[in-house]
Amino acid sequence: MLKAVGQALFSSGLQNPKYTEDKEKERDYEIRTYHATKWVSTTLSGMQWDAAMNTGFRRLFNYIQGKNQNKVSVEMTAPVSCRVDPGAGPACESQFTVSFYIPEEHQDNPPEPSDPEVFVEHRKEFTAYVRGFGGFSNETMKRDELLKLMESLQRDGVQYMDQPFYAAGYDSPFKLVNRRNEK
Repeated sequence: MLKAVGQALFSSGLQNPKYTEDKEKERDYEIRTYHATKWVSTTLSGMQWDAAMNTGFRRLFNYIQGKNQNKVSVEMTAPVSCRVDPGAGPACESQFTVSFYIPEEHQDNPPEPSDPEVFVEHRKEFTAYVRGFGGFSNETMKRDELLKLMESLQRDGVQYMDQPFYAAGYDSPFKLVNRRNEK
């Protein structure tokens, strides 16, 4: 347990999902093709992104601490991803799917969740446009970075789906410098 708490606090030595990067051009974003992988996830509805992230993180942290059917501890990984399916209008609830990447040693046979609000997600290979940014991320910053990414894609004539979209955070709230976030 101490190792998982330490990894969550300091964000070092964490496994990340594998991807290949298209490095053909200099851009202000990356084009990544993520390999097919499994993630442990939970979905929430709400109006506030940060509140959904906090609740989702707690559910998933319980899972990796052994609150699963196998009572197996699972290593912390990075990033914590959040898929956002925006509501139909500004006063509508959005759906937030918060996820932890399942480490390599559990990819073939992840422990089954015991919490009915937690599930194992099988993500197929997919390509994503990724914009990195630093600092302590909040809802306003995430929205601004998403708009910057969309502007860059439009500038470059790239066809893309604007929703749903993902955000990813690699660092715990206790890491003060050199923070890593992605849109």
